[in-house]
Amino acid sequence: MGDYYVHPTSIVDDDVVIGAGTKIWHFCHIQSGARIGEKCSFGQNVNVSNNVIVGNGVKVQNNVSLYEGVELEDYVFCGPSCVFTNDLTPRAKYPKGHAGYKKTIVEEGASIGANATIVCGHRIGKWALIGAGAVVTSHVPAHALMLGVPARVRGWACECGELLNEAYSCEKCGRRYKQGEAGLEEVK
Repeated sequence: MGDYYVHPTSIVDDDVVIGAGTKIWHFCHIQSGARIGEKCSFGQNVNVSNNVIVGNGVKVQNNVSLYEGVELEDYVFCGPSCVFTNDLTPRAKYPKGHAGYKKTIVEEGASIGANATIVCGHRIGKWALIGAGAVVTSHVPAHALMLGVPARVRGWACECGELLNEAYSCEKCGRRYKQGEAGLEEVK
């Protein structure tokens, strides 16, 4: 085992890469082909399916399954029991296998609240904030606050996690933003 921690109740298959400082807690399963970055944390009962890619500094809370086709960039947060899908039209009698899976990319720093559902085939923009219980059915702009079923943009979030005011400024850290092609962009 490398410079990472795996609880004895967890299973790590062959052909898995796990970065230094990562912690995998009780009853997790990391499947073949998974690539996990450094300093990540996986809570109890997390499943990381075949060929899933996880960046550095990612936190995945209890009871989350990262199905094949999901990619989490650096510093993504997945709240307890949030759900990812990878097939828009599943049938038990007619399985498609990995060739039929839709890719879902969660960009740097995005946070997904507890019990939120992320329907496959979409991109969640950098530093977006998905509210607890929201159901994401479309692409999410960078820094968007997404709430509801289906989830809609209800505001904007700073990189530090605070909600932005109407001028797209953060009253906590002072960052300022402007509208861009992919959502909000920080004004430097």
